[in-house]
Amino acid sequence: MHLKITGQHLDLTEALKNYVNEKIGGVDQYFDNVIDAEVVLRQEKFRNSIEVTLFAAGQTLHAEAEDKDMYAAIDAASDKLERQVVRYKEKLTNHHPHHNLDKTQVTEL
Repeated sequence: MHLKITGQHLDLTEALKNYVNEKIGGVDQYFDNVIDAEVVLRQEKFRNSIEVTLFAAGQTLHAEAEDKDMYAAIDAASDKLERQVVRYKEKLTNHHPHHNLDKTQVTEL
């Protein structure tokens, strides 16, 4: 997965980049078809926000989070994204069994 990290009004430190890479890159354990991910970190006065857009095969997932602490915002966005990926994967693999009804079981009114 190719991860693009940008910062607006924020100095991107190596520690911050590594933390984002660890948290957002962890989505690969749930879903193998992830192609790219774009992460935008913003700092505005006392508010830190993160936007994550994940491009998978045939699907685009998006998560946003805000917090006073940047690391807490990254954790929240990561949790949201993981829930979306798990739900999407379940949707792909969840096949309800089709019940074949015999003509003897069908009653006419």
